[in-house]
Amino acid sequence: MNTIVFIRHGETDMAGRFCGQSDPDLNAAGESQVTRLAEEVVTLGIERIDSSDLRRASRTAAAIAQRIGVGVNYLPALREIHFGLWECLKWQEIEDRFPREAGDWLRDFPLRSAPGGEAYIDFTARVDAVIALCLDEAAKRTTAIVTHRGVMRYALTRFFEFSEDEAWAKTAPYCATVVAAVRVSFREVLQ
Repeated sequence: MNTIVFIRHGETDMAGRFCGQSDPDLNAAGESQVTRLAEEVVTLGIERIDSSDLRRASRTAAAIAQRIGVGVNYLPALREIHFGLWECLKWQEIEDRFPREAGDWLRDFPLRSAPGGEAYIDFTARVDAVIALCLDEAAKRTTAIVTHRGVMRYALTRFFEFSEDEAWAKTAPYCATVVAAVRVSFREVLQ
């Protein structure tokens, strides 16, 4: 039985905002976090790294890869959900600019997306497909997935039996690392 090591990217200057598929780089705190993270994950036996191609994740993955001596597979399917018109805004700004849509979203999520944003059903289909590939690889070798909080939360609850509260808490810190045992293949999950 092998494992998938889910890793959240380091901090950016957009902390506290709906970042989604915006593409900020790591800030100074994020660079420092990533340096520590690369040392901490050495003992996990990571043999493969799959990463979102957005800079905050790809830079995090590259630092880990350099430290442990493996390559990185950059996969756009591991990107965070796209928040449309809400990209780069704080929640208070969203409520001020889009009061009706914000209320509707809170009431109807996941059935309602942000204005101009990616539908949750499309996001989950995208993540399902990429995690299927990662699960197949993780059956052969310990795999790290460097990605975003929303992707991690969904994958942990969908494939690894984490509760919503557990997934929320474990993915909160930047550079959060969550080790999940691969017990079944994606195909078995769907049966």
